[in-house]
Amino acid sequence: MDFFHHLLTEIVDVAILLFEFLGVLVIIVAGIKGIISLVKRSDLTRLNLAKGMALGLEFKLGSEILRTVVVRDFSELITVAGIIALRAALTLLIHWEIKNEEAHHESAELPGQDEKSD
Repeated sequence: MDFFHHLLTEIVDVAILLFEFLGVLVIIVAGIKGIISLVKRSDLTRLNLAKGMALGLEFKLGSEILRTVVVRDFSELITVAGIIALRAALTLLIHWEIKNEEAHHESAELPGQDEKSD
């Protein structure tokens, strides 16, 4: 039984590192694309940056959820729960921002499209 616990712990630790790495990588790539988009003065800079950050945070949130599998005591559980709550709140705020930005861009595009079709 101890072997399986050790194996599970090792697998979860590797998965946590992988998810953390992917989350950081996605956020870095989104940031670089955001800088390029900002320099080009694209109207979709904020939207694309928010989507990249949301995706990166989803990976990081996944790693925190996996971390709950290997929690050893109650104080660790409280810490992990706090981190999950903060990351979930950030993700919700970013998704709300994405929704507002998409609505803003859709409303801005509609009048311009009607004028061109006349």
